[in-house]
Amino acid sequence: MTRFLARRLLNYLVLLALASFLTFTLTSLTFAPLNSLLQRNPRPPQAVIDAKAAELDLDKPIPLRYGHWVSGAVRGDFGTTVNGQPVSDELWRRIGVSLRLLVIGSVFGTVLGVVVGAWGAVRQYRLSDRVITLLSLLVISTPTFVIANLLILAALRVNSVLGIQIFEYTGETSPDSGGLVPQTSLDQFVDRLQHLILPTFTLALSAIAGYSRYQRNAMLDVLGQDFIRTARAKGLTRRQALFKHGLRTALIPMATLFAYGVAGLV
Repeated sequence: MTRFLARRLLNYLVLLALASFLTFTLTSLTFAPLNSLLQRNPRPPQAVIDAKAAELDLDKPIPLRYGHWVSGAVRGDFGTTVNGQPVSDELWRRIGVSLRLLVIGSVFGTVLGVVVGAWGAVRQYRLSDRVITLLSLLVISTPTFVIANLLILAALRVNSVLGIQIFEYTGETSPDSGGLVPQTSLDQFVDRLQHLILPTFTLALSAIAGYSRYQRNAMLDVLGQDFIRTARAKGLTRRQALFKHGLRTALIPMATLFAYGVAGLV
């Protein structure tokens, strides 16, 4: 068992090294960090361009640059941007934004997915169940980026009809107008919330569609078990039997699915 785990770990490390090297190589060949200098008018002296290239290690072969990047990455140092700012600061800021979206979207998607799935199972083959099934399959079969763009178009329409900017769809926050418009803590909170609505709803919508199908099937399996009939025979109402015995039991296999779903989003 130990040898198997060690071999699997080694395979993953090799795969990680190859993937990171290919990504680093493609990025190095595609992006041109010195374009901001080369396109200036008048153009800076060649000595200035060469000094900037040496500062960014652009004068070295790609394998050496990759080795330098890896040695810094394992220490948490990802280098600096073209503007001289540490990459780590920007990276951690963006990780915080991603985690915020992930946590809020996952919580809403999980809770509503369970509720919708359980409701569809209780009302099996009725109109509400068929509508939920149709909408869920439609969302599942639609790529997330398509849903996001459709929501942006809908948000633009809502903003236009109401005449006020309710939904924001670019960036984490709005520009502060160079400090000309003072913002209180409440204004900043509302601004972040406006930017958070659309991406959070996009993640939650996909989660609701997927989890509701699993929850419906798990709930249907439980509703046909003998212990549900026994609970009813002992005097519990249908609602009590569904919530105290049916839903709790159906959530057990869903817990593993939730964990895999969060790991996949990360």
